[in-house]
Amino acid sequence: MTSTFTSYSLLARDLDATLARKAAQPDVARETAYYKAKIGDVKSIDDFLGDRRLYTYAMKAYGLEDMTYAKAFMRKVLTEGVTDGKAFANRLADDRYVAFAKAFDFNTYGAFTTTLPAATSETTTAYLRQSLETDAGSEDSGVRLALYFARKAPTVSSGYGVLGDPALSQVVKTVLGLPDSSSADGIASQAAIIEKRVDLASFKDPDKLQRFVQRFTAIWDAQNNAASAPVLNLFADSSTQGLDASLLLSLQRIRTGN
Repeated sequence: MTSTFTSYSLLARDLDATLARKAAQPDVARETAYYKAKIGDVKSIDDFLGDRRLYTYAMKAYGLEDMTYAKAFMRKVLTEGVTDGKAFANRLADDRYVAFAKAFDFNTYGAFTTTLPAATSETTTAYLRQSLETDAGSEDSGVRLALYFARKAPTVSSGYGVLGDPALSQVVKTVLGLPDSSSADGIASQAAIIEKRVDLASFKDPDKLQRFVQRFTAIWDAQNNAASAPVLNLFADSSTQGLDASLLLSLQRIRTGN
């Protein structure tokens, strides 16, 4: 079995070419062409939600595909917008809803919303990247998480920003060895732990970001893909959850010769 980091690297090494191949796939090309042709006709929230194909495309672009069915919920997100700090999207723990509400901010821009880059070119770009990540995740969800983290981590500047994004949170908690039960801790406490143990500003450095991704994938394979890290079979009677992250990374490097 190919390691998660190897699979990730094959896609990320020349991302432009990878995305170009994805864009050329018939299903992706067909849905993108429809979106580009029709989004300009949308003048209101009712128009937007009324065209299921457009709405579904946009929801996938912002990583909300699983919530496509919840139209009443999403109507509230769109109706209240993001300007008011007490708006529905701003009160949700998941920052993807804020991003969606900003891209389709009918509350602020009205009928002109769908003429702006956020709702047009930025959304189609996001859809393409999301399609790549989703398809990669069908074989190894660790690859999807790694691709997403590489894309989003440089934009995050606080522990709250990490916790507000489920995928970013999963990657960071995996590397830090924070158990799922940590989600029951106070948000402030969790954010403080992340900010103390992770140099979030370093993610703006591509090399440091890459090393963090490699560290994540090594731990991910040890915990989820034993076949991709055969040396860990020596510990078959022990839980890999208890192995130190630095040891797991060392084992990964020995296996790959890095």
